[in-house]
Amino acid sequence: MGRVEERLERLGYALSGQAAPVANYVPAVLVEDAGLLFTSGHVPRNPDGSFITGRLGDGMSVEEAYGAAKATALSLLGTVKAEIGDLDRVKRIVKVLCLVNSAPGFAEQPSVANGASDLLVEVFGEAGRHARSAVGVSALPGDVCVEVEMVVEVS
Repeated sequence: MGRVEERLERLGYALSGQAAPVANYVPAVLVEDAGLLFTSGHVPRNPDGSFITGRLGDGMSVEEAYGAAKATALSLLGTVKAEIGDLDRVKRIVKVLCLVNSAPGFAEQPSVANGASDLLVEVFGEAGRHARSAVGVSALPGDVCVEVEMVVEVS
């Protein structure tokens, strides 16, 4: 077990395996010459595998969605590990895109995206600080509350 996985364990987090795609795409693409890993969008799941659903500004709280974004970041790390074999190969989290299922008038997307961002900084420290976009959308697949993707620099 590497340093990053030991840190995850100390923090009380468990990685899940790589989520299987639900359509015609792959979970991630590694561009080895550039040292970059691009993940597909990941969505939050409950421990039983069901989707965490809801719309912000229409019944779902920012706190609930923050937790869902955090869980989604853990899922992303599971995919990163499956793709590169060792999270210690992560040099930096470069970019995070967080899509938030938002009712008209909801404007706290950055507060939701902080769930993913805060976890990545907690796990990787300065190497976890990243560029980010937090975008409100009118619908997401399966009515999930968030979808998160990222670009990772790897060694």
